[in-house]
This record gives sequence, structure tokens and C-alpha cells, in this order.
Amino acid sequence: MIVAKSNLEVAIKASLHAGKEIIRIYNDTKADLELELKTDDSPLTVADRNANEVILSYLSQTSFPVLSEEGGEFPYEVRKDWALFWMVDPLDGTKDFLRRNGEFTVNIALISNREPVLGVIYIPDRQVLYFAEKGSGAFKITDVVWDDAADWNKLLLRAVKLPLPMYREGVIVASSRSYVNVHVAAFVDNLREQGSEVTLLVCGSSIKLCMVAEGSADIYPRFSPCMEWDTAAGHIILREAGCEIFKLNGRDPLEYNKENLTNPWFVSERVR
Repeated sequence: MIVAKSNLEVAIKASLHAGKEIIRIYNDTKADLELELKTDDSPLTVADRNANEVILSYLSQTSFPVLSEEGGEFPYEVRKDWALFWMVDPLDGTKDFLRRNGEFTVNIALISNREPVLGVIYIPDRQVLYFAEKGSGAFKITDVVWDDAADWNKLLLRAVKLPLPMYREGVIVASSRSYVNVHVAAFVDNLREQGSEVTLLVCGSSIKLCMVAEGSADIYPRFSPCMEWDTAAGHIILREAGCEIFKLNGRDPLEYNKENLTNPWFVSERVR
């Protein structure tokens, strides 16, 4: 049974209404995306900015600071003392948004002591919502639109607990659409050499983490740079669904609110 918590409700409503704004721009063929490149050469659109403003308007209802990909920068000396804070990627998969393939998400996580304790991922184009809270399990709801946020209890009744029952053979490896590289290819080859029948499933944004959490993929290796806000929401969803994200240097999980917000290379997989 899911117990509605105020922070979870705020995060879900923020994600749904951010998704509404993203889809409004996505479906408007005349919309000016105001495309520009950030300092790391990743794209930035008006949808990123607008979604961020929507999310901030909701998260401001709580007392926690917000660290967003599209928000102001906070020096480590300031944020290292944050006991609880929101970590946000208002539009994860901007390249996929620009490609118009629907593989982009809204990611919102609540971080405590270097680990996510609440996470919400919304896929606006597919109208699919994933969420989890520490100790309460991970869940998925399909056919979710922004208006559903108006009836909170009714929305929760539609949630299905993860992982979902899956019946198939072989190993399904989820991989980034934008960052398939020789390291991922070698990882897949190694699985095949061990006798596994491997299918590579390429997809954008944090959807890959959701696929592992629900069981439609078995493993997601990430051997290229990404940021903490790319994985934070998905991490708690994975963890509550019986999975984990391990650094490549052993079996240590990813940590959050580091001085350098770039994630090390990692592998996400089921552990129970």
C-alpha cells in the first residue's frame, strides 16, 4: 500500500506539469526552440528553461534547496552542508527531444546524506510515470497526463509495483542512443563470450534506468560521462525495485552531492 507523502506528491505534480509544458513546445511545429550550446557543448532549448521554471514553482512549496541542471550554480562549500535537497533535470534527453523520438524525461530526486531517498521520472511523450520513496517500493503508472495530478489518491490507486513480471530468454542490455562506444561494445562481446544470448536495446535519457527497474532490461552499462541529476531519480527507483547502480571500481554504489557532480562510469543491474 502506498502512503501519500507531501514531498512525493509535490514532486509528481511538478513532473507532470513540467511535462505538459515540454509537450506543448514539442508539438508546436512553429515553436522557436531557442537552441544554444552550454559550456559542455550539450544543447539547451526553451523547453529546458520553461520546464525548470515550472518545477521550481512547485518545489518552492518545500523548505529544501534545489540543485538543477538548468538552475543557478551552488559552490560545493555551500551545498556540502545541505541535509536534504532536490536534484533536478527538467529535460533529460534534450538531444532526443530535438530528434523528436519521444525518448526524453523529467527527473526529480530528493537527496539525503549522499543518496537519493525519493525519485520521480516522467516520460511526457509516452505518458508514463515512475516513482519511488525509500522503504516504500518502486511503482509505475501508465497513461498519466497532467490533469491526473488533480486527484492524488485516485492516481496512486493506479500504480503498479516494480519489478513487473517478465518472461524471456537471454540478456537485454540497455544502452544510450547518443553514447554507444567501444567500451559498451566490448562489454556486450564479453557477455556473449560467456555464453549469453545478448540483445542490445538502444534508448535515450533515464528511460534506460526505468527499463532495468521494471525488468524490461537486465543491465545498463554507462561508460561515458553523465551527471548526478541524470541518475539520481532513477537510482532510488532502481534500488526500491531490487536493483543497484555500481561504480566500475567494485561494488560501491554511486554517491551524490560530490564536489564534482560528474558520475563515474557505472553498471546498473538487478541484485535481488
